[in-house]
Amino acid sequence: MNITILKEIIREQKQLFVDSKPGIKRDVDIKHCLTSKQIIVISGIRRCGKSTLMRQISEKYNDFNYVNFDDERLINFSVENFDDLMTVFQQFSNSKIIFADEIQNVGSWERVVRRIHDQGYKIYLTGSNAKMLSNDLGTHLTGRYKKIELFPFSFKEFLLFNNIKTNKITTKIKSVIVNAFDQYLSDGGMPEFLKYNDVEFLSRTYEDILYRDIISRHNIKRVKDFKFLSHYLFSNFTGDFNYNKLKNSLKFKSATTVKEYISYLEKSYLGFELLKFDFSLKRQYNAEKKFFVIDNGMRNNITFNFSKNYGKLLENLVFLELKRRYEDLYFFRNNQGETDFVAVDKIKNKIDLIQVCYDINIDNRNREIKGLIEAMKTLEISIGYILTMNRFETIKIDNYKIKIIPTWRWLLYK
Repeated sequence: MNITILKEIIREQKQLFVDSKPGIKRDVDIKHCLTSKQIIVISGIRRCGKSTLMRQISEKYNDFNYVNFDDERLINFSVENFDDLMTVFQQFSNSKIIFADEIQNVGSWERVVRRIHDQGYKIYLTGSNAKMLSNDLGTHLTGRYKKIELFPFSFKEFLLFNNIKTNKITTKIKSVIVNAFDQYLSDGGMPEFLKYNDVEFLSRTYEDILYRDIISRHNIKRVKDFKFLSHYLFSNFTGDFNYNKLKNSLKFKSATTVKEYISYLEKSYLGFELLKFDFSLKRQYNAEKKFFVIDNGMRNNITFNFSKNYGKLLENLVFLELKRRYEDLYFFRNNQGETDFVAVDKIKNKIDLIQVCYDINIDNRNREIKGLIEAMKTLEISIGYILTMNRFETIKIDNYKIKIIPTWRWLLYK
């Protein structure tokens, strides 16, 4: 690559990066990023704010180097060009801080990043492909990196974006928060959509991810089948599925292909499988699974609905928050009942059981409580939670306690 052209691209990219607004503060421990000697890897779906988070971190430094590999002018950039890139950085700055956006666009990048890090550089990376980054990092950067998964805005970030204060919740503020939660439930948390209210942004982002991050990257030949599967899963989010049933109902030739296609959706952060909790890994793998999507607003924009599916939207919203808070998630089911989420915190050696119900009423109350109690008995846990739209209640049954909490309040307090 011509070093003169590269120099001009880097100069222009950094100026655009510096001139960009830092946005609202994300719920990320920036202080730890600054003090850590490890490579910081920020991964997440396209357009969720990874570059903005890097911009916020960059404000803590007097000087730094920056490159964005999601630039069509760098489409032919390869590992052989990294030495030229480092030369350009050194011509512009004496700083040993490097910010690199969308690093996964450069093949075999991990070896070079390791070498640069070993030379004493502090490196921040972003990427839009979860599994590929994990595989690369685990193989070549073991013990050298800290990974941050960034999602669309949480509810706390959504309120901050809308300048709604939550430090003191009066009756008036509560009303504002509840109204904001209704909007968040339907619109989701993609920052650019919330900023410009451009509904086409969500469908464009979805299509970009399908074609650029999945179909093109994995050389998918049966494009129509893949897109149909993705649309089916988005339409039937939070519902049960298994690979063989999807193969038969969608007329795929192989359940292995279905499994592979779903893994691509996970790698790009468009959606997530949720496994059934089981002490046997074999039974867990063979059991029914559930599928959740990255953003309620995106889901509502790309699917046709006769109704709003508020119950499913609430369950999906809670799932995303649990992904932010916990390392491992499952759902619980046996012959006696079901609980929506088993959330495992390995660091604290703790399990939380969470049921999600849009409205507790005479028709579903016994079923929801019974399913939660069954999980509590099986896993020997004394406290469980039911998250609803607006109900407060505490239920005691034998030695078990169930706290019923409005979801908006649970989202604000960990």
